Amino acid sequence: MKKLILSFAMAALVAGGAVAQQGPAKQTAAPQAQAKSGPAITFEATEHNFGDIAQGDVVEHTFTFTNTGTQPVVIDRVDVTCGCTSPAWTKEAVMPGKTGIVKAKYNSAGRMGQQKKAITIHSNTGEPTYVYIVANIKEKPASAAKAQ
Repeated sequence: MKKLILSFAMAALVAGGAVAQQGPAKQTAAPQAQAKSGPAITFEATEHNFGDIAQGDVVEHTFTFTNTGTQPVVIDRVDVTCGCTSPAWTKEAVMPGKTGIVKAKYNSAGRMGQQKKAITIHSNTGEPTYVYIVANIKEKPASAAKAQ
C-alpha cells in the first residue's frame, strides 16, 4: 500500500513539474504582442503626485502617451472634475508609434489637504482614458502671505 501511495505522489510531482516547465515557455512568447488593431493610447504614467504644495500654488504636469495601435489617435476632448484644473492636449492626429501629450495645470487656491483630480481623455479609441494628478495642499506660511 505504501508503494502505491508513493507511486501516485511521485507521478503527481512529475506531472506538476512538467506543467510548471510549460508555463514559462508560454509566457516568454507573450511580450511579443502585436499592436492593438485600431487606435490605442498607452500613457507612460497615469498618475502624477506633486507632493506637498502651498495653498495658492499653480502647478503643471505633462502626461505623455504613445499610440500603440494601428490607426491614428484623435483626442476629441479632455474633461476635468473642477475649474481648478485646466487641460491642454495634442490637437492633431497621433500616428501609430508616435507620441502625444495631455497637459494639466492645477490651481490650488481655496483648497486644503489631500487632493486627487481625474482627467478624462475622450478619443477615437472607443473608451475614455483616465490620468490623475495628486497633491497635498498645505497652508501658505504667514511670511509668504505677507510678501504678496
